[in-house]
Amino acid sequence: MKKLLLLLLIITLTSFNSNNQTTDFVGKWLGDENGEIGYIIFDKEGYASFEIEGQVLGGKEFEMNGEKGKMTYKVNNNTDPIEVDFTLTKLETGEQKQLFCIAKFIDADSMMFAMSFDEARPSNFDGDTTIILKRVE
Repeated sequence: MKKLLLLLLIITLTSFNSNNQTTDFVGKWLGDENGEIGYIIFDKEGYASFEIEGQVLGGKEFEMNGEKGKMTYKVNNNTDPIEVDFTLTKLETGEQKQLFCIAKFIDADSMMFAMSFDEARPSNFDGDTTIILKRVE
């Protein structure tokens, strides 16, 4: 009976972890488009940031146009392609803006990543909003 309970517990925990695997994304990812280099950084705590030309937008707290904010991310691995949502939150008002993305791993350290700057999630990796990201850290 103990072995059966232990087996059920392990299966349950494994299933729970596979539904919320943001660890595949954790790290600093390099994107290079026509010589313009930028980074997307996903941390273990669920915060994300963009770094372009030394300027950082996002993370636990940042300032833009005199207002403080934070940027978080959520990953849905149960879809194909993987759905990635960034949420920008103004700290003073709680106002939020979302950026809907999709991702598909090429290998453990590179992925196709597509963003939409309107309020709809991209449906494929065609077009100007797709970039190849390579993990550098």
